[in-house]
Amino acid sequence: MNPITSEEEPLENTTASEAGSPADKVEAPVDPASAAWQEMERWKDLALRGQAELENFRKRMAREKADAIKFGNTSLLEDLFPIVDNFRFGLEAARQESESSVVFQGMSMVMKQLTDFLVNQGVTEFGEVGEVFDPNLHEAVQLEFSETLPDGRILTTLRRGYRLQDRVLRAANVVVSKGPGPVADPGAPLPQG
Repeated sequence: MNPITSEEEPLENTTASEAGSPADKVEAPVDPASAAWQEMERWKDLALRGQAELENFRKRMAREKADAIKFGNTSLLEDLFPIVDNFRFGLEAARQESESSVVFQGMSMVMKQLTDFLVNQGVTEFGEVGEVFDPNLHEAVQLEFSETLPDGRILTTLRRGYRLQDRVLRAANVVVSKGPGPVADPGAPLPQG
């Protein structure tokens, strides 16, 4: 007789519990009321989440609509700023010729209309000489010593900045004061150059 290997052992020697038949795995009975309650809680939770998401969506859409109305003309205003700058340069040139000239007076009226239009749109200008330098609003192009203005103040405005409501549309280009220059030592030799 040939010895039986483990692969050839007959199945009848194994018991039903060892084989793990599905009939032996009996699930505990589920209470129908408890199952219904859990299902109801799951659907209630889904409904509340859906309602919260819808409310958040409505708020976001309302906020975006308000911003679109508030800042809808931003592109137009940004295109207008260089025109206002150039007009301001022309007005200054006309002022140097004669403040009593008809050209200067006419340009002054148009400049007032332009600034009134910007104000009516909610635009404010900034970057005046003497203001405190703020890197969030101003772009420092140069630093210079100044006997008249303390350190960190705007000495010269090269290009005005504009803000619409609380949003900066264009930073001001400015020259910033470094305060008074160094005091020269009377006994020091002059620099060779």
